[in-house]
Amino acid sequence: MTRVRAVRAGLAAATGVAVLLTPVLGTAAAAPPNAETTTADRSLGLSGVQNARDAGGYRTTDGRLVRTGLVFRSGALDRATPADLARLSTLGVRVVDDLRTGYERSLAPDQLPAGATGNAYDVIGQAPPLILAGALFGGEGMYRAFITAPGANEAFAAVLRDIIAADGAVLYHCSAGKDRTGWTSAVLLSLLGVDRATVTADYLLSNTYRDAAPGDPLNGVQASWLDAAFDQAEQTYGSFDGYVRDGLGLTGTELTALRSSLLS
Repeated sequence: MTRVRAVRAGLAAATGVAVLLTPVLGTAAAAPPNAETTTADRSLGLSGVQNARDAGGYRTTDGRLVRTGLVFRSGALDRATPADLARLSTLGVRVVDDLRTGYERSLAPDQLPAGATGNAYDVIGQAPPLILAGALFGGEGMYRAFITAPGANEAFAAVLRDIIAADGAVLYHCSAGKDRTGWTSAVLLSLLGVDRATVTADYLLSNTYRDAAPGDPLNGVQASWLDAAFDQAEQTYGSFDGYVRDGLGLTGTELTALRSSLLS
């Protein structure tokens, strides 16, 4: 049984339906969303880890720059090679935040770079079985669950607090590094003042890094999915700021610290 089939079988037993958590790679590469968000200057150059890139390097609406070398994003680290782990150590990764469910983690445990601490922040595993099943089919339902699922707010907030407190670089990931990880990056960049179009372009780079064919729902991402998460945040909390304040529970002091750490 392949790893993908094993995930599907295990979660089918838990939820009563067949779901897919770890998509296989596509075959055709999609073009980068725009000329300013190329892959060459973001890739970490890892051979066993999908979608591994620097989360920084973007301009904010007030002209500041999101620092590079402090926050990284990727797919799961279970297939990281010794060279990959050495590279992450060289990059100063000291915290690895895993957004996967407990089942995913047990099936494919992370390999951590030397000197790094691993944290498990399950985004959607606490959802009731029927909600979990619907969310894990992907698409807009999954992204709305990022706002509404029990435990999701705490998981995303924990990553942001780790970034604030870290003495070194933080890497966060899920399985494919595109959905749970994609929303984490969208929230982070939005909090730092990056405009929505650039946030969306960064999100869509997963299509390039994962060689997803246009419109491939398993391997790629779609702008409408990200829009659904932002829309749900506004529906549930009145605004994105309300989501940050009342959903994630981040204080003004924490936001100031985050921006002070990551903006130049």
